[in-house]
Amino acid sequence: MLVKIHTSYRETIAICDSDLIGKTFQEGEKQVIVSENFFKGDEKTEQEVLDIIESGSSEDCTFNIVGEESTRTALKAGVIKPSGIIRIQGIPVALVLL
Repeated sequence: MLVKIHTSYRETIAICDSDLIGKTFQEGEKQVIVSENFFKGDEKTEQEVLDIIESGSSEDCTFNIVGEESTRTALKAGVIKPSGIIRIQGIPVALVLL
């Protein structure tokens, strides 16, 4: 998984499956662009991503999560629920505003 942390008045943590970088998924009016600029960060293990999510959850962060492995990890961390995941062309996507 790739993780990139954007910092402004609050942190936005972008997490995506590595194989989705540079791809666009669209279904009806729903679209997600997995751009390198926003999502391409450092490769992390599941445990590292769990630690980042835990830390970000306590810091009032926003999360953008795309991909099977990434959403599965976010579910495991408890930051999202299955009902909070949408699918665009079969790709799971979750947005979290804490």
